[in-house]
Amino acid sequence: MTLLDWIVLVGTMVGIAAYGTWRTRHTDHLDTYLKGNRNTGWVTIGISVAATQASAITFLSIPGQGYESGLGFVQNYFGLPLALIIVCAVFLPIYRKLGVYTAYEYLGNRFDKKTRLLGAIFFLMQRGVQAGITIYAPAIILSTVLGWPLKLLIVIIGVVVVVYTVTGGSAAVNLTQKWQMGVIFGGMVTAFAVLVAKLPDNSLHIAGALGKLEAVDFSFNPNARYTFWSGLLGGLFLSLSYFGTDQSQVQRYIGGAALREGRLGLMFNALLKIPMQLFILLLGALVFVFYQFQPNPPVFFNRVEWQQAVEGPHRATFVALEQRHTAAHVDRQQKLNAWLAVRENADPIVEPAARAAMVTAQANVDAIRAEAKKELIAAKPSINTKDSDYVFITFILTQLPSGVVGLLIAVMFAAALGSKAGELNALGTTTTIDLWRAWRPLAVHNEARNVRNAKIWTAAWGAFSVCFALFFSFQENLIEGTNIIASLFYGVVLGLFLVAFFFKHVRGHAVFWAALLAEVLIWGIFLLRHEIPKLNFSYLWYNVIGCFACVIFSLLLQAVLPKLKTTDGHK
Repeated sequence: MTLLDWIVLVGTMVGIAAYGTWRTRHTDHLDTYLKGNRNTGWVTIGISVAATQASAITFLSIPGQGYESGLGFVQNYFGLPLALIIVCAVFLPIYRKLGVYTAYEYLGNRFDKKTRLLGAIFFLMQRGVQAGITIYAPAIILSTVLGWPLKLLIVIIGVVVVVYTVTGGSAAVNLTQKWQMGVIFGGMVTAFAVLVAKLPDNSLHIAGALGKLEAVDFSFNPNARYTFWSGLLGGLFLSLSYFGTDQSQVQRYIGGAALREGRLGLMFNALLKIPMQLFILLLGALVFVFYQFQPNPPVFFNRVEWQQAVEGPHRATFVALEQRHTAAHVDRQQKLNAWLAVRENADPIVEPAARAAMVTAQANVDAIRAEAKKELIAAKPSINTKDSDYVFITFILTQLPSGVVGLLIAVMFAAALGSKAGELNALGTTTTIDLWRAWRPLAVHNEARNVRNAKIWTAAWGAFSVCFALFFSFQENLIEGTNIIASLFYGVVLGLFLVAFFFKHVRGHAVFWAALLAEVLIWGIFLLRHEIPKLNFSYLWYNVIGCFACVIFSLLLQAVLPKLKTTDGHK
């Protein structure tokens, strides 16, 4: 990175964080600290909802997903628009009418205290882990860029976001996220323009021929991770639970000026999300095409780990792999150019054979990359060989001009800080309202004390997420790992709310034990998926199974359990 890159990066990130801290430094009322300003409009709400979801993982990992697997990941979001319509029609009016701080307060009103605590704990468990991942992702970037220790960078990023989130609460989150999203969109459009300028005119044809533009799979194969059906149904339940019951999102839209503002903000995301994700995946697919024409693309995109392997005791093995990869890449280029020539001549007889030869050459390159990953594991068993998260950052650092590199790194930081701030704000709010208040009531006439307690819990969750990122590693692609963690909890939590909304005869005792049983079922499927092949299906179905299990178990238990009063006096 050049001096100009550093000026762009540091100026953007420090400027936004400092501005948010300064503007919200006098936030001393609990309602404002936890919900934000009451005059917040739909544009701010919509941007804040998008920014909380679009972490650095989105802009770091999804291009790598597009590079590796093409556009198919977009099916994950097919259920999202319908989910947001349901949230606008059902969830949001109830939250606004009750004036709750958290979604789980509603569970307490509808059922009892233990069910409210269970819903809050499920949220805190999965969102606390995900908060660690959102720190880990940008730390990978700077570790690669600077060569600094990964753990040091995790601490630095964590401290920066904790400072302004603790200072200004929800008001600071909403304010800074507007500017952060501006940086994100500007940077990604710039990267796309630079990439397209470097590509030949027939790039989309190449990507399509090599299977990178297959966005929709209508098969009913349960073992396929992404299909139209898993995305529509599993994605619907995942999105419905995320936007309807996850406090990191609920907190973004319940504090607006009116019900209309929250609804418009959510519908803004219903229209935005699928095109945005498709754009980012296409960016990754085009990066794949770009490397087809480069003289010596990486065997393994985590260049730090690869270089250590080349310089280690197994040097001969990895040098030989590099040589084989280079030869296979040259052969791939020859087959690619031959196919392009045949295609340009419009020869329908020769074209299929030329295309098949190109696809075979690509498969040879992929096989060498897979072999390289096996050798890396043999040399260093603890290594994470999922290098797709490094694809886009490698392209940024090696191909973009000075200044633009700093802007794109700033994009990753802006996304990380925006998402992280929303998560910490929600974790602090849920702990303060749903757990702390259960034992220590809020001080009715002491707003300063209430805000101080909320700040302490927000800072504590910031420390937890930093510690999690320090001591855990992630073997999945980051975006997929995040969704898998969410799917282990989201379906059951959604089931709690659906029972609350639509099955008025079910009481707290039945739904509480039903949720626990459903969660045990989901974790059993997840842990046994490799031992029992029939259980090794797409994680998106966890959301459907968990939700229906919670509802069905609730109805069964309510039918057989005596209608005893809970400790809160609810039946």
